[in-house]
Amino acid sequence: MSDTPRALRQPLSLRLGSAGFLAFWCLIAAFPIFWIGVMSFKAPVDAFASNPLDVIFGPATRDGGDGLSLLDIVIGLAFLFFSIRYAMTWLPKMVAQHSPGGQMIAGWIIAAVGYAVAFVIGFFVILPFVLGLLNPILGPLGNPIVGLTTQHYEAVWVENQFYNNFTNSLIVTVGVVTVSLTVGTLAGYGLARSGSNLAFWILIIALVFRALPHSVLVAGYLPVFVNSAEILRPFLGDAAPTLYGQPWAVIAVLVSINQPFTIWMLRSFFQNIPNELDEAARVDGCTHFQAFRWVIMPVMWPGVITTGLFSFLLAYNDFLVTSLLLDQSNQTMVPAIAGYFNRETTTTDQVEAVAAAVSITAPLFLLVMIFQRQIVSGLTAGAVKG
Repeated sequence: MSDTPRALRQPLSLRLGSAGFLAFWCLIAAFPIFWIGVMSFKAPVDAFASNPLDVIFGPATRDGGDGLSLLDIVIGLAFLFFSIRYAMTWLPKMVAQHSPGGQMIAGWIIAAVGYAVAFVIGFFVILPFVLGLLNPILGPLGNPIVGLTTQHYEAVWVENQFYNNFTNSLIVTVGVVTVSLTVGTLAGYGLARSGSNLAFWILIIALVFRALPHSVLVAGYLPVFVNSAEILRPFLGDAAPTLYGQPWAVIAVLVSINQPFTIWMLRSFFQNIPNELDEAARVDGCTHFQAFRWVIMPVMWPGVITTGLFSFLLAYNDFLVTSLLLDQSNQTMVPAIAGYFNRETTTTDQVEAVAAAVSITAPLFLLVMIFQRQIVSGLTAGAVKG
C-alpha cells in the first residue's frame, strides 16, 4: 500500500498522462543525441540514407568490412553498464575514503581525470583488441551484424587536429571555473555573513551586469585586448603580450559574465549553513579564514560542485565570446564545429562534423555521471533558502 494520503492520490488518468508526457519529452530530448551518435559511426551513404533502418544497421558500412558482431554488442554494452555504475556508485565512495581532509576538490579532479583516461583506454584500445582476437574464432557469432566505423573520429581528431580545439576549450573552461569558484566562494561567504543591506544591493547591481548581452561586454573589452601590447609595454617592455586571439582574453570576459551568478548562487548555499558553525570555530581559536577553510567549506562541496558545473557549461558551450575573441588557430570546440557546418562540404565532411559534435558531449555525460549525487544535493540545498 502507498503511504500517500488518499486525498492526495492522483487518479489513474492523471498518472498515465504525466508519465506519457514525461516519456514523450525524454524521447524528444534524447532523439537528436542518439541519432547523430548513430550517424557518426556510419559511412556517408548510410548516414544520410532515406531509410532509417539503413542509418541504424549501416549495410554499406558493413559491406565495407566495418561492423559489430553480436559478441561486440553484448560485451560493449556490459562494459558501458559497469562503467556507468562504477562512476555513479563506487567512485564517489573511493574519493570520500582516500581524499585527505579538506582536499575533496583535488580528490575529485584526480578521480575524474583518472576515470576518463581509464575509460578511453579500456573502451577504445583494450576492448577492440580483445574482441578482434575472439571474433575470428567464433564463426557466425563473430560476423558483423551492424555497420560501424570510427574513421570519421580518426579524421577529426588526427587529420583535422581537433585536439588543438579541445586543448583550447580545456584551458578556457578550467580557467573560468577556477577563477569563478575562487572569487565566488570568498565573496559569497562574506556577503552571506554580512548583516548589512549593502550586500543585497551589491548583488542586485551584479545581476544587472549579468543580464547585459554578451556582445556588449565583448565590445567594451575588445579595444583593451587589441591594444594590450601598447598598454602593458611601459610595465613589461617589449615582452608585453597582445591578448586578442588568446584564451586568456576569453577567460576574462566569461568570468566577468559569470561571476555575478556564481556569487549569488554560492551566497544562497552559505546562507543555509548555520552561523553557529562559524561561532563554534571562532570559540575554538580559528580566524575567520580558518573557520571558512576548515569548517564551512567541507559542508559546502555540493553547492560548490553545482555552481562549478554551471560555470563549466557557460565556458564549454560558449560560442559568441570565443568566436569573436579567438582567431582561427586558437578556436575552442564549439566555434570550430560551427565552422565545419558553415563551409561548402562533401557528405564525408558533414559526417566528420557530426562526429566532432558528438565528441564534445562526452565530457558532459562524464561530469553528470560522476557528480550526479552532489549536483542533486546542491540543487535541493540551494532551493531551500535564498
